[in-house]
Amino acid sequence: MTDEFPGRLRRPLAAALLILMTVLAYLPAIRHGGFIWDDEDNVTGNSLLRSASGLRDIWTKVGENEGGTIQYYPLTYTSFWLEHRLWCLWPSGYHLNNVLLHGLNAVLLWIILLRLRVPGALLAAAVFALHPVNVESVAWITERKNVLSGLFYFLSLLSFIRFFGLADSPEEKPSSRLAGGRSSYYLGLALFACALASKTATVTLPAAILLLIWWRTGRLGWKNVSLTAPLFLLAFLSGLVTLYVEKYPGGAMGGEWDLSAVEHILLAGRIVWFYAGKLLWPQPLMLIYPRWEISQAAWAQYLFPLSLAAVTALLWLVRKRTGRGPLAAVSFFIVTLAPLLGFVDVQYMRLSYVADHFQYLAGLGPIVLSSAAAVLAWRKFVKWNGA
Repeated sequence: MTDEFPGRLRRPLAAALLILMTVLAYLPAIRHGGFIWDDEDNVTGNSLLRSASGLRDIWTKVGENEGGTIQYYPLTYTSFWLEHRLWCLWPSGYHLNNVLLHGLNAVLLWIILLRLRVPGALLAAAVFALHPVNVESVAWITERKNVLSGLFYFLSLLSFIRFFGLADSPEEKPSSRLAGGRSSYYLGLALFACALASKTATVTLPAAILLLIWWRTGRLGWKNVSLTAPLFLLAFLSGLVTLYVEKYPGGAMGGEWDLSAVEHILLAGRIVWFYAGKLLWPQPLMLIYPRWEISQAAWAQYLFPLSLAAVTALLWLVRKRTGRGPLAAVSFFIVTLAPLLGFVDVQYMRLSYVADHFQYLAGLGPIVLSSAAAVLAWRKFVKWNGA
């Protein structure tokens, strides 16, 4: 028992340190941050936060024109409604809540990576907690939808990791049985619904689960695919609601979104490389990036999707040598970005095709991959030096 105690103590300490360093990093936002840009529409000028009937309308009315909120993220607006009761329009309270949610998300990411036996789990969680590209998601009150949906995303993923037995060692063949029972499945489903009610960018969770199953087992059985069907259905229905809100009350239609099929592919490739570049070198960061001109007549723009396809194909070809991890991580990055690659009309894209807060969850793919690679390289270096 005495040998186990230090290990049991280290994990709570590591979790506390993750949250503490997150709070310290965002202390300027907590102490001095105010309301910016569309915080007025979502919080300070949102009359729905001031009455009991407003809480009902948050859940029952879709779109501002119908008496609801600008976007249909009822759980996010419910959190604002509750906070309005606690501290009215004191911005530090809202900022502190965002920061604590982000710190908790870093802890949950660490736990998930430990369960999956991914090297560099704590390093990846620390990078996620402190990476500058996440500042927009954490320090901007309106982006509560990112950190709150992230919380339910991670909790749901933990439930499905248990249900599919993905924390088992590869020798136990987790795909051959369902380890967690019905309670884990239904809990994961409910948590996924909460994630969608916070922000529909989490619609890609079912695909992420299938990617994890493939990474762990090397195959996707029909049973596993069929078990994720209810999640895909929830994602589809939630996506339809968001599309309606973005297009009609939001006005995401017209000439600014008129791109040919080829131009959509060119745009998607450029967006993926943009976000990868910002993860590698987050400078400069800005609230609104310049909106690119996309043209199928510009030959250089074809390099973005072609090089992305080449990297993906190379990772597939070398998977037996490197393992399935690198391909799974890159695929997660692309799949999680999919709703924001320009194939779906989003109101914000009138201003810019990209925004830092769009890759809050997607950035986990490169972060986890690079952290694992760094730790494995360090272990080899130490072993080589020790020899």
